[in-house]
Amino acid sequence: MIEVKNLSKSFGPKQAVNRISFRVQKGEILGFLGPNGAGKSTSMRMITGFIPPSDGTAVIGGHDILTAPVDARRKIGYLPENAPVYPDMTVYGYLDFCAQIRGFAGSERLQRVKETIERCFLTGVEHQTVNTLSKGFKQRVCFAQSILHDPEYLILDEPTDGLDPNQKHEVRLMIRKMSAEKAIILSTHILDEVDAVCTRAIIIANGSIVADDTPEKLRARSSVHGAVSVTLGAAAADAFTACARAVPGIRQIELLETSGEALKARVFPEDADPLVAERLVTALAAADFEVKSLFVEQGRLDDVFRAITTS
Repeated sequence: MIEVKNLSKSFGPKQAVNRISFRVQKGEILGFLGPNGAGKSTSMRMITGFIPPSDGTAVIGGHDILTAPVDARRKIGYLPENAPVYPDMTVYGYLDFCAQIRGFAGSERLQRVKETIERCFLTGVEHQTVNTLSKGFKQRVCFAQSILHDPEYLILDEPTDGLDPNQKHEVRLMIRKMSAEKAIILSTHILDEVDAVCTRAIIIANGSIVADDTPEKLRARSSVHGAVSVTLGAAAADAFTACARAVPGIRQIELLETSGEALKARVFPEDADPLVAERLVTALAAADFEVKSLFVEQGRLDDVFRAITTS
């Protein structure tokens, strides 16, 4: 596993990271979230040994990054922020160079490079120099070097930055497939990515961990979790409100839109009563309302993220 122990970093008077601790087991994909300047990239640089911590340490597969840095780094695949790569090398030449650094030689080295080019969708650009590539392709080249040696631990800083929707989908699928045998930490600003990929999420703000839970449990903290959102055809707001208030288990009714063509509202149950939606549908149908849509809100990570990081 990856074990982070009281990791801290100060830049002069600025405390960038303040005594954070957590563990990531194999099979987990940990989303590392936070606003700009929260300490995400600094934390990942310390975990990988790129910069030394002011205090604390990280243990990678049993090897302390401070006392056994080479052994720890052998086990890590690292995609840094902004995908730094050598611009004057070809894609193939760069990955071949990385394979040599990782200790591969002969046919195994050639096979590693070939397979990685195919896995990262770089076929067709492998003989171009890196400086001729788009931002998305440069990101893929850097991602390729991070997985070339099939590491046990992946540290990915914004892995889908600059990729188009199709490329993001492919990279997310790849990360999910690899997670069965690896412990993965990825930082992202894209909250949909947490839902799509991560099994757990940590939110960091002002250098400290302020939340650590599964995406589902974080969504449950949302103010709209469990609420019933309903859209009706043209209907009087007063008539709808009266009908909804008569339904047992409803705590609050919030009117969102009352135009002439549609009425949109959100109904909040008491104590997250799961049967409120069913009772509300029955009541609306009995009163001859035209129900265009009705669904139970699962909660919104963006609401939770804002509430946690701005409080």
